[in-house]
Amino acid sequence: MIDKITEARKEFDSHVSNVHDLKSLEELRLKFLSRKGIIQNFFEEFKKLSTDEKRKVGKILNEFKIYSQSVFEELKEKLEAQKKKSESFVDITLPGRVRQIGSKHLITQTLDEIKSIFKGLGFSVYEGPEVESDYNNFEALNFPEDHPARDMQDTFFINDKFLLRTHTSPVQIRLMSQKKPPIRAIMPGKVFRNEAISAKSYCLFHQVEGLYVDKDVTFAELKGTLVSFIKQYFGHDVKYRFRTSFFPFTEPSAEMDVWWQPKGKEGRWLEVLGCGMVDPNVLKNVGIDPEEYVGYAFGMGIERTAMRKYGIDDIRILFDSDLRFLNQF
Repeated sequence: MIDKITEARKEFDSHVSNVHDLKSLEELRLKFLSRKGIIQNFFEEFKKLSTDEKRKVGKILNEFKIYSQSVFEELKEKLEAQKKKSESFVDITLPGRVRQIGSKHLITQTLDEIKSIFKGLGFSVYEGPEVESDYNNFEALNFPEDHPARDMQDTFFINDKFLLRTHTSPVQIRLMSQKKPPIRAIMPGKVFRNEAISAKSYCLFHQVEGLYVDKDVTFAELKGTLVSFIKQYFGHDVKYRFRTSFFPFTEPSAEMDVWWQPKGKEGRWLEVLGCGMVDPNVLKNVGIDPEEYVGYAFGMGIERTAMRKYGIDDIRILFDSDLRFLNQF
């Protein structure tokens, strides 16, 4: 058996000289150091030897085991260090990699453009919470509890007093309650309505509302501001019109339309925003004297504004995160 161990050690040394990577090292371990390897088989044979033979063979067999194990561990440490070094190596002669930098979503681009235009017209930007009180969202805006206009906005109620805001008008209430006139600001943000999802409506969308309160503010100023915005956003050759309308928080009220004619299709008027002079009751609710101050307000949906500018006919695609669509913008 001593001769077998001697031959096995020579074979082990021969295999060691051919180990150049972790794969060949694993093959060495399986052949010699595993539970079914050569050294373990020697120990199984060792159990059957006589006492005298065990004295002669035991020392040699243990030396072979200790030697092979130490050689294996040394090789393993060396090869793992080499692998780690090669993985961290940077070849500075290789050409640089082009970074794939993302871009802003179309909704964000539209919001930024609208905010930029109104900032140029002298408006500040204010934001407010998306969870609002019933008072700020409805009552302070001239929606009494039994007012039929509440049915125009299907609401996500959290409890009897709080809800997900259905428009950004509550930010106007907060601003007028905290700041004295003159006030000239826009209020962008998300709004929520419990509506059936379709090509033209979604349960989540974005709005930008505007407010100007001061002495001697007129409807003509409101029209001039909105015409300036429309021409900057849609182009100076845009066709527009104002129509009378109704909103509980403005009186008189109007809607503004632009003429939209996709290629190859029949043109038509499309509403882009609602507007009007702030109702005196709203000013009273926030502690502003309607005998001294007057104001105007307006509001528009960001998704529909973008759809009209870029010829998009389905609002749902704006929320699908489809890169084939988003990469166009």
